[in-house]
Amino acid sequence: MIWQYIIIILILIIIAFAIMKSKKKDFKMDANKLVECLGGKANIIDYEVNASRFVVNLHNIDLVNKEAIQKMGAQGIVEVDNQLKIILGDEAKQLKKHIDALK
Repeated sequence: MIWQYIIIILILIIIAFAIMKSKKKDFKMDANKLVECLGGKANIIDYEVNASRFVVNLHNIDLVNKEAIQKMGAQGIVEVDNQLKIILGDEAKQLKKHIDALK
């Protein structure tokens, strides 16, 4: 009887790990998608991270798909001339590192 409970508990633990792993975001895929939403690598002049904000200067702001960026989880987007300030939270620093690797 005890073995049955142990087996059930182990199965539940395996299921829980599988669910947690499937919900984990693939950050590189999201970062590549974000670069595309910004109009591609060629549209990005320079970028920096300020706390939770990713600040990017662009050649052409009209190439940006703000709606898609918002759907990806951006908490806010501020546009000033050809500059976007995207509030990403903790992922802002990771994004900068990933874009550095792309260039």
